Amino acid sequence: MAGGGFADVAQTGKGYPGNLTQYVIVTCVIAAMGGLIFGYDIGISGGVTSMDSFLKQFFPSVYHREQAFSEDTTHSVNQYCRFDSVTLTLFTSSLYLAALASSLVASTVTRKLGRKRSMLFGGLLFMVGALVNGFARAVWMLIVGRIFLGFGIGFANQSVPLYLSEMAPYKFRGALNIGFQLSITIGILAANLLNYGFAKIRGGWGWRLSLGGAVVPALIITFGSLFLPETPNSLIERGEVEDAREKLRKIRGVSDVDQEFNDLIAASEASSKVEHPWRNLLQRQYRPHLTMAVAIPFFQQFTGINVIMFYAPVLFRTIGFGSDASLASAVISGAVNVVATIVSIYGVDKWGRRFLFLEGGIQMLICQIVVAIFIGVKFGTNGVPGDLPKWYAALVVLFICIYVAGFAWSWGPLGWLVPSEIFPLEIRSAAQSINVSVNMIFTFIVAQAFLTMMCHMKFGLFLFFAFFVLVMTIFIYFFLPETKNIPIEEMALVWKQHWFWSRFMTDVDHPNGGDLEMNNKDTMSI
Repeated sequence: MAGGGFADVAQTGKGYPGNLTQYVIVTCVIAAMGGLIFGYDIGISGGVTSMDSFLKQFFPSVYHREQAFSEDTTHSVNQYCRFDSVTLTLFTSSLYLAALASSLVASTVTRKLGRKRSMLFGGLLFMVGALVNGFARAVWMLIVGRIFLGFGIGFANQSVPLYLSEMAPYKFRGALNIGFQLSITIGILAANLLNYGFAKIRGGWGWRLSLGGAVVPALIITFGSLFLPETPNSLIERGEVEDAREKLRKIRGVSDVDQEFNDLIAASEASSKVEHPWRNLLQRQYRPHLTMAVAIPFFQQFTGINVIMFYAPVLFRTIGFGSDASLASAVISGAVNVVATIVSIYGVDKWGRRFLFLEGGIQMLICQIVVAIFIGVKFGTNGVPGDLPKWYAALVVLFICIYVAGFAWSWGPLGWLVPSEIFPLEIRSAAQSINVSVNMIFTFIVAQAFLTMMCHMKFGLFLFFAFFVLVMTIFIYFFLPETKNIPIEEMALVWKQHWFWSRFMTDVDHPNGGDLEMNNKDTMSI
């Protein structure tokens, strides 16, 4: 049997006419700004939790412990447990439980009211959370603010990837969809830069500007969503057929859109017959989609990347940097994140999803092992580094940056792109909710457990994540088919020709016929 999991799928039996129009580029750039709110929050959280004034006001026990470590001139205190606090990690991770809950509601909103309204709700909710956090006087206000932020992120992460995948011409879908991840990385970098600057404000109130500054990305996506057009897929799904045809012509920049339009109609008719999309997800024919909706976000979080991004300043202080230096190092890793994501935008539709997944996985695996060795050699199991040379700490940061680059051109963008492009319309909103929910569940678990895990697992924590990177790389090699240059409504053919998933697709008839032209040179047999 031809191994679809090992094949480079060159193209489908049909190609929709259309151009990469300026209209599409502008709308996708505006929509992708929805990633700013997610990225800004990831970057800002770790920064404020390393600011002494913030810790002193809200987490005094952590502050006093940190002072004890800072005053330890003999370097004889265990550095691994320096920031271990359940309450402190709850400040960071509570957001993701709220995002989990709101993503389930967002599925219905996205399907019945459209993608752009879901983005609008996300921006408004995030704005409320930013204001509550900026004016917080007690820990409970911080937690409430984080919950509103989470509600906003749940809506945005549900709708933006779907919007981008549905608006983009299939040949450019990867690059345009990764605009979402690029916005996340820009948000992280902006947050790191602001943290670095605000931490220097005299009076110790810079953290309020860091947290309250989240209003800015919230305003961008809120007002941006008001001017965005709805996707043809969503218009058809809600019965606005003629508007959808005109919108498709404008998006593609050609008058002959009948072939793509008819395929969208056929997909919508199939979708309308599905009364319970959540229940339908359990049907045999959707087994590949459900597996990817769970496995990809699970593995994305167990790369360990959010440990680096959430707690970069805290982590860098743990391995010997001062407060300013740790924030500066977080800026460096954030800049690497942005640049590497741009590499992914360039290569995703040229080299393919599988190549980036596999190369990034190998790169991350090597770096995590090296970082574990470096930290293990210097800190041992007792967490006492002795005299830590600056060049040694800089070397650790270098390999962390190489690791971040590997993630940023593979699992970072592709963890959002691939799930958003593989789901058929009849289960798309529900499956995307599963994808976001799983992502948020394990983001919460990793964020909540990280500081405690580092205290107990020590340098072995990096080997823990390295193991999962090895497993996920093997999983991609065997079970994820290539999806580049495949029209989104033709994706069923990819699964039907895969060496493993084809056994679940025996009862699926493609409404338009056709077959995938496989690149025989890259095809293996099993």
